[in-house]
Amino acid sequence: MPETAYMQSELTSQPALWRRAVELASKTESLPRSGERVAVVGCGTSWFMAQSYAALRERSGQGLTDAFAASEALLSPPRGYDSVLALTRSGTTTEVLRLLAELEGSTRTVTLVGDTHSPAVEHSDTVVPLPFADERSVVQTRFATTALALLRAHLGEDLTGAISDAEAALEASVERRWVEAEQFTFLGTGWTVGLAHEAALKMREASQSWTESYPAMEYRHGPVSIAAPGRVTWTFGAPPSGLATEVAQTGAEFVAHERDPLAELVLVQRIALERARARGLDPDLPRNLTRSVRLEEG
Repeated sequence: MPETAYMQSELTSQPALWRRAVELASKTESLPRSGERVAVVGCGTSWFMAQSYAALRERSGQGLTDAFAASEALLSPPRGYDSVLALTRSGTTTEVLRLLAELEGSTRTVTLVGDTHSPAVEHSDTVVPLPFADERSVVQTRFATTALALLRAHLGEDLTGAISDAEAALEASVERRWVEAEQFTFLGTGWTVGLAHEAALKMREASQSWTESYPAMEYRHGPVSIAAPGRVTWTFGAPPSGLATEVAQTGAEFVAHERDPLAELVLVQRIALERARARGLDPDLPRNLTRSVRLEEG
């Protein structure tokens, strides 16, 4: 398989992998139980998925849930977390490994990991393996969404509609104006704020695009000034009342679809891929990035 084909094949595999995740969620007993105080940690894409899960878990009434970038996690008492859930595709990211090592013997750790032979497995009390969702492309797509699908299913959500919407997103038209747009701003509310941040990251990683992301209600507090003709403001989930009209007045395109927000992310991944191709870039080998960030000790 040529290197440039990895992102394409991996992002199209997502509906099938979400089905596997739903099945796995019904069998695993390792994930946080209702009522536990939970911290969720990750880096980059995994941090954004942690944000979405934290919002969903609290909204469902299953317990206090905080999301942290692994490098900035505040896990010491008096917060008193019952467990720490780590998300990591490679299982080799330095900040995640440091955090897991620090927590050994003090706080229960559960790690969702793609590479089951990685150091993260050794430093975790419990592992939920997702090797079927691991990836070759540096730009992450399916591991992140499959992990979140698993977590949503574990919270009791029915993902039948989300999977159907993801299949539709793979068939949806990628408009030429989206491929050629000068700038994108992604917005979300509640659990979809993390998805908005992830959408922006995918655009930056894959196609070196100018992208920003915000909570939708915060967009009016300054960032809307960037909206202009030839630019796109894209929302995940229902937009706040009046926002579509405000953006239209700037001349920017306002996009808000009714499909499940996680499935909407699949469409944005496809746009990021097409923007990369249009610019002659290889989204499997993006500039300045590697599959895992490993920092020098010292």
